[in-house]
Amino acid sequence: MADNLQLNDEGKLKHFLTIEGLDKSLLTEILDTAESFIGMSDQQVKKVPLLRGKTIVNLFFENSTRTRTTFELAAKRLSADVLSISIATSSTSKGESLLDTIRNLEAMFVDMFVVRHAISGAAHFIARHTAPHISVINAGDGQHAHPTQAMLDMFTIRQIKSDFSSLKVAVIGDILHSRVARSEILALNTLGAAEVRVIAPKTLLPAHVETLGVSVYHNLMEGLKDIDVIIMLRLQKERMTSALLPSESEYFKCFGLNEDKLKYAKPDAIVMHPGPINRGVEIDSKVADGPQSVILKQVSNGIATRMAIMAMAMQKPGMTS
Repeated sequence: MADNLQLNDEGKLKHFLTIEGLDKSLLTEILDTAESFIGMSDQQVKKVPLLRGKTIVNLFFENSTRTRTTFELAAKRLSADVLSISIATSSTSKGESLLDTIRNLEAMFVDMFVVRHAISGAAHFIARHTAPHISVINAGDGQHAHPTQAMLDMFTIRQIKSDFSSLKVAVIGDILHSRVARSEILALNTLGAAEVRVIAPKTLLPAHVETLGVSVYHNLMEGLKDIDVIIMLRLQKERMTSALLPSESEYFKCFGLNEDKLKYAKPDAIVMHPGPINRGVEIDSKVADGPQSVILKQVSNGIATRMAIMAMAMQKPGMTS
């Protein structure tokens, strides 16, 4: 279902809640805008005045290091004022409702909420109920979506591989509980990847996963054949409510990526991971830190990509390099 809530009357980005409902041209515009920001890290003054005078509130109801930090850095590099709310010490922990929290922050004349929440649909809920001038960015909601992670990964892939149309991409691991996996698959298919595969044990796949537009594999070596891009997923142990795996060591033996298994993919295949990494569970350290890994590049690219999304949602044009 298309999410028209995300677009304004001119079809431009208003909120960024999910990849679903966004077309290839808009996703490409995000990537192109991120490209214009990528060189800023090398500049002596790492700031542009695009969002000067704007106030952005980070509302993180779930713990995060990379996502929260890169959003803060991205907002500050756009010259916005940034307020990060510590939910554990805020009024919500005393029983104040989510909507009351939003209303109180709106009264402080804020312009954007960046929301991370354990409940699927929380960012959509805020976008529907917030003041018309406020934009909402989804920084991860439950098992539903993590669209900015998907876009920074798409940016990293394009940076290295240039063209999506010839790429075969494998998403490996805990597909069932992963909001990243859903967003990655939607983005890859929208951008025209040649094939998207999911590789996982049956217990870690959602029902009818094929309807997402993927090929399904239960054998890692078989699934890695002819693959250009490997996206490893973290085992979401905190979201597992039953024994879906015999043991972590057994999982690594069957689905963990080591140097020997990596050889089944193309020689120039890149290895990605949204983090945090469970070393020795999903991926061997020699691969995570190896020459085919672009995991740290993903982190760096997160700043430029989130700058692009925030600038576009505030209807500010991207810089030209």
